[in-house]
This record gives sequence, C-alpha cells and structure tokens, in this order.
Amino acid sequence: MYVTQLIEPTNRRELNKAATREAIVVASLALLRERGLNKFTVEDVAAAAGISRRTFFNYFSSAEAAIASTTEGFLDQVIGEFAQRPLEESLLEAALQALRALIDPARLATVAEVYSLTEAHDAVGRFQSEVWSDCEAKLVVAAQPRVDPEANPLYIRALVGSIMACGKAAMEIWFSRHGTAINEATLKDLRNLLIEAIGHLRDGFVLNEPTKAH
Repeated sequence: MYVTQLIEPTNRRELNKAATREAIVVASLALLRERGLNKFTVEDVAAAAGISRRTFFNYFSSAEAAIASTTEGFLDQVIGEFAQRPLEESLLEAALQALRALIDPARLATVAEVYSLTEAHDAVGRFQSEVWSDCEAKLVVAAQPRVDPEANPLYIRALVGSIMACGKAAMEIWFSRHGTAINEATLKDLRNLLIEAIGHLRDGFVLNEPTKAH
C-alpha cells in the first residue's frame, strides 16, 4: 500500500507535466497559424495555455523552441518504430520499415505544417537543427545492437548521419513541391519521399526504379 501511495502521486505529476507541455505546444502552434512567426510572445503563449510565464520557461526557452519540439516528437516516434524492428534486419532496412510503419498522419501533418510555416526563419531553424542532432545521437544508440561491436565507430555514425541527411532532403523536396499545402495527397507525397530517400541510400544511390511505399 505504501509503495502504491508513492507511485501514484509521481505518476500524476508526470501526467500533469506532460499535459502542461502539450498545452504549451498546442497554444504555440495555434498562434503560429493565426498570426505567423515573430508576431506573438511567450506571454501570449502562456495566456493561451492557461499557465504563467514562469511555468512556460520551466518547459521551453522560447516560443520557437516549443514549435520546434513538434519535430522532436515525430522523430522520436520514428526511432521507437526503428527500435522495435527485428534485429536480423539491416540498419537501413529497419529504418525503411520504420517509416513504412508510421501510422500517425496527424503528427506527420503537424511536422509538415511547422516546416512550411517556419522554413525561412533562422530562429526556428536553429532549434530544428538541434532537434535533428539530438535525434541523430539517439539513433546511433538505437542502432548499436544491429552493428558488429568490433565495427569501426565511423561506420555507424556516417550511416546514421546519412539517414538523417536523407530525411532532411525529403523535407526540402516536399516543400519545394507543395509549399504550405497540407492535405492527404501532399502528406502521402511526404511519406513517400522519406521512404524513397532511405531506399536510395539502402540501394547505394543506383539510378533505377525508386523504392515504393506500401
């Protein structure tokens, strides 16, 4: 009973923290859509989320950081899928199948929307770069069980870095095609571009029929 009493409040605190963080992100995205970047303040976000300015800074350093966190959530989901793939799959095949298994179009839509609305802004770009770098470090750790322990560390870091570069390239091509248009068709194209980019890497960038999404 005593253990339960200790655990439950902790769980409630964690749930409350997660809910507050989510409220901040939702408020930031709503203001981004409504006003555009650099046209609202941390105070505006805090008011919309129903929290104090001080509470906001317990979670994020700026509104731009809150906006960029949407990409972090998506990339963490991809890494989670990757980690669950069978260990007998190669690193690249596991990455490809993780993208194919992605079943949360709402999160992909948010990532695409944030990219399209902030693509030209250095402030968010800096936070986005940090998010991608953090994801690369997490993917290196997640990939370790699939690589020979005696393998040159350069191999896994170069390969993971290439995977991340493919993801960024897919986002850039998608934006050049569709801009701020977010709908079922453009999201399908983004998913296919991500899969195709990793497929090119897996196949050694041989110019043949592109890898198709299933």
